[in-house]
Amino acid sequence: MNNRPVELEVNNLCKYYSAGKKRVLKAVDGVSFVIHKGETLGIVGESGCGKTTCGKTCIGMLPKTAGEVKYKGRDVHAMSKKERFDFTGKVQMIFQDPYASLDPHQKVYDIVAEGIRIHKLAKSTAEEERMVLELLDMVGLNAEHAMRNVHEFSGGQRQRIGIARALAVDPEFLFCDEPISALDVSIQAQIINLLMKLQKERDLTMLFIAHDLSMVKHISDRIGVMYLGNMVELTTSAELYKNPLHPYTEALLSAVPIADPRASRARQKIMLTGDVPSPVNPPAGCRFSGRCRYVTDQCSKVRPELREVEPGHWVACHLRG
Repeated sequence: MNNRPVELEVNNLCKYYSAGKKRVLKAVDGVSFVIHKGETLGIVGESGCGKTTCGKTCIGMLPKTAGEVKYKGRDVHAMSKKERFDFTGKVQMIFQDPYASLDPHQKVYDIVAEGIRIHKLAKSTAEEERMVLELLDMVGLNAEHAMRNVHEFSGGQRQRIGIARALAVDPEFLFCDEPISALDVSIQAQIINLLMKLQKERDLTMLFIAHDLSMVKHISDRIGVMYLGNMVELTTSAELYKNPLHPYTEALLSAVPIADPRASRARQKIMLTGDVPSPVNPPAGCRFSGRCRYVTDQCSKVRPELREVEPGHWVACHLRG
């Protein structure tokens, strides 16, 4: 049980888009969770399940359709201009693609210093320079990199620059939107280990979005599994791997590669059949019902609510509980 204060509280969050002809695309549909101070919550799911949209709506990058998001008790979507400015100094984002999120012709120094200048965190040019060089050293880059243009760096180095930029304003909360998916496998573990090291040193709270369950397990305290705009399971990372309760989670875990060839061959792989339903016209009941091997008549008619079936283990499934 986490006794630390709640940093981010999300209640029944919805984000819908118009799909034309009075149709609505329900990208995020009734998602609820909390993140405690110093905790990392990982959210996983297939591409298009709504996890990135959920994260962006949680930090106010996207307007909500319904529901509530509170950061330290303040409504993220009802902040004044001054409150929003202060909020951006406390909550920062690390983007998925380090090639698209950084200006390739801008100098590293200026990218990292931008937040320091906007929030007036340095009293002099000398202090600003000291802060920038400390940040670069913190993420594994050298002082000589500061005056080079971004296009001179590899993907892993660019992501380190992005992390330094996010940390420049001394945030308390990081939203990491699949920060390793665009990187080579050999670099991914380095970035994950860097984020874990920085979290421990700076007591950061993180919302970590990914589709790689093995990486999410490594960095997350708890993991939420999303499917077609819904949160279908939420528990600790250890419990999720040991005792997955939702059929979709079982299928995801069965696809995680295992280094031992014998264990890999012996493990039962769950092959999902059918197509992912359209978020414009989702099923009336459980959205996973058309692909679930345990489906019942109730599943097709009644949408299951996310319920705590074991201490700290939440699942949205009629067969559990």
